[in-house]
This record gives sequence, C-alpha cells and structure tokens, in this order.
Amino acid sequence: MPTKKYRPITPGHRNRVTLDFSDLTDKKPEKKLLKSIPSLAGRSNGKISVRHRGGKSKRKYRIVDFKRNLVSTRSIVKAIEYDPNRTSHICLIQHSNGEKSYILQPKGLKVGDVIQNGSNSDIKYGNTIELQYIPVGTIVHNIELHPGKGGQLVRAAGVYATITAKNEKYVTLKLPSGEVRLILRKCLATIGQVSNSEIRNTVIGKAGINRKRGRRPKVRGSAMNPCDHPHGGGEGKAPIGLSGPVSPKGKKALGQKTRKKNVRRRDFKIILSRRK
Repeated sequence: MPTKKYRPITPGHRNRVTLDFSDLTDKKPEKKLLKSIPSLAGRSNGKISVRHRGGKSKRKYRIVDFKRNLVSTRSIVKAIEYDPNRTSHICLIQHSNGEKSYILQPKGLKVGDVIQNGSNSDIKYGNTIELQYIPVGTIVHNIELHPGKGGQLVRAAGVYATITAKNEKYVTLKLPSGEVRLILRKCLATIGQVSNSEIRNTVIGKAGINRKRGRRPKVRGSAMNPCDHPHGGGEGKAPIGLSGPVSPKGKKALGQKTRKKNVRRRDFKIILSRRK
C-alpha cells in the first residue's frame, strides 16, 4: 500500500505521511462481526492503572478469527477492510457454508482469491496449515502456542516468522524479535507475511493524532515536584541520582530484570536463543 505526503500548508501537514487507503474495499464493516468496547481510559475499578491514556476516537471491535480451524473449507475473500484496533488490515471471507468471518490480511491476498485450511491445503498465501506440513524456509504468521487456542504470535503489520528446522515433536521458528524458539508441530500457522508493512513509514505530524489514538501528554519526572515524582525537585536541571531511573512509585525502570532467577520455567527449554 503506497504512502501519501501532504503539502506543507500548516505545521501539522509539513512532515505528515499517511497511508493511501485506495486498495481497501469501499464498504461498511460487517454488522454481525462488530462488538462494542468500553473506553476505560487506563483505569481499573475507577483508579488509574496505566498513565497517559484516554480520549480516543470512538470505535467498535472487529471479531477476528484467529483459530482458522474449519478444516477443508474453501473460503473466498469478499473485501479488504481497515481495522482501527490493529496495525494490519483485515479480510472479510465467506466460507463454503455461507458464513462470514474476518481474518488478518496476508500480504498479496486480494479480493476474489480462494483460501483453504487443513493439511491438504497448498503452500499458498492465506492458507492455514499445521506447522508439521509446512516446508522449512517458509514464512508464516498468526502462530498458535497451544493447539486449538488460536494464533497468538506474529500478528502485527508487516511481520513474519521463518521455519528453520523440524524434529519429532517441535518446529523451530525464528520470530520477528530475533528470538528462536520451539513450537509444537500440531500448532496451526498461516502462510505469508502480515499486510500493511508500509505503516512503519508513516509520520503522524502533530500531537492531535496521538490524542485520537488515546495517548495523553507525558510529563517528565524531573519537571515535577518532589512530592509528585522521585526525580522531581532540586535547583535547575538536577540529575536522577545514584539510585537510577525509577517509576513514580519508586520501582526501578529502564533495563531492570524482573524474571525470577531461582524459578525453573518451561520456557527455558523451549527458547533456544533470546531476543537481543
């Protein structure tokens, strides 16, 4: 999807770069696949649990089928739509039994294309197959961690994982973060790369765009008073101090390891190489 630049007629337009949505289908979202989501503004039980949240544009959640467990079902792509709740685009597909559902759009999938699930499917963009039937070197996304639970890994715009090896029980995958880990052979994955990779080239241009996304202004701790933040107070630009950077509640920030050292986790056997 190409990007669009603006003439610098205002300061907000000067460096702004957005996506050109000409490739999307001009239609309203499927009503049966919409769900209302409350705007909690970073609050739990009325108290702020996440700072700098609130005031985003009103939107509805699109119910996306991450499981893709209808075996040997041929589906036709009816539309490609924008989803305000995620970075990638979504496809509206119609199954052979007449039902419709949303899926993540793989890069290269167009309206009218036919996709399929199950072990008999071809190695083709959009098809969902068990990892044991996918050749080594293939790129995949929407990967399950537990069979039947639905895809949990590799779902953001433009990302993909690569199958690097197989054994009797596990398949080795290199994830977008650089982590190399083992996943059970019976877990499902979708062939191809997630769409909308050009989103990384966008520039919001002004603070008002972030407000529409639900991001409120952030204030540096060093600009506050001592009663409001551990970094606050002092004359002029005071340094953080020997304790290092901390959160407003005094917990260490920026690089502090939180994983318990003495607990043997199952992940230690499954993760072959950590992300950088």
